[in-house]
Amino acid sequence: MLARDIMHRDVVTVTPETPLGAIARLLVEKRFGAVPVTDGTGALVGIVSEADLLHREELGTERRRNRWLDAFASIEALANAYRSAHGQLARDVMARSVVTAGPDVPLPEIVELMERRHIRRVPIVEARPDGSERLVGIVTRGDLVRALATLVPACPAPTTDRALTDRRIRDMLLAELARQPWTDKAEGNVTVLDGVVHLWGPVTNEAEARALVTAAEGIPGAVAVRDHTFVACWGADPVML
Repeated sequence: MLARDIMHRDVVTVTPETPLGAIARLLVEKRFGAVPVTDGTGALVGIVSEADLLHREELGTERRRNRWLDAFASIEALANAYRSAHGQLARDVMARSVVTAGPDVPLPEIVELMERRHIRRVPIVEARPDGSERLVGIVTRGDLVRALATLVPACPAPTTDRALTDRRIRDMLLAELARQPWTDKAEGNVTVLDGVVHLWGPVTNEAEARALVTAAEGIPGAVAVRDHTFVACWGADPVML
């Protein structure tokens, strides 16, 4: 799936001249976490998020700076901090460097972008001949969850007449594990009997064990998973009996 497949197309925006009071009410009423800022041509010029409204003089939450540290701060940084706390328009507080993506960017790249940049939303833009970027949509974490809800059934489809045999279930699971860098489970550590997957042998840690169970549960036809694995102490000396 691509960004265009799940993005919101009717994006609510504000202009650089929109008062912050109006933006705050918009975030509350629409339950938004942020709102894009566009100019008169529809080009994306910034974004105002809840975080941009936290340190305000009106709330008494303006950043209290150490005068000794101020001596080492740049004039630009000090001026921007003052503007963020005292400004009254979107242009005073908006983030101007916005992480964006195009409509044809695959969803895995969108997710990776969100995780790497620690953001909850990605504006979707299209380049125009003049070099500016026209806002055409937005993808949020909520959009990704809704997409998942439409793709994954609430209850696994029941299998009939054991169409997927135990051998097929085992082969599918082993193929899935072979693609993963976090495990090296051998064939002898996976058995399937009457649709029940049994996992055996040592694992590196509990995270690997949980991931193995997740992988097994995702195989069509698997009716249950039994985890018999144990965390190996690779560096321990053998016990003499």
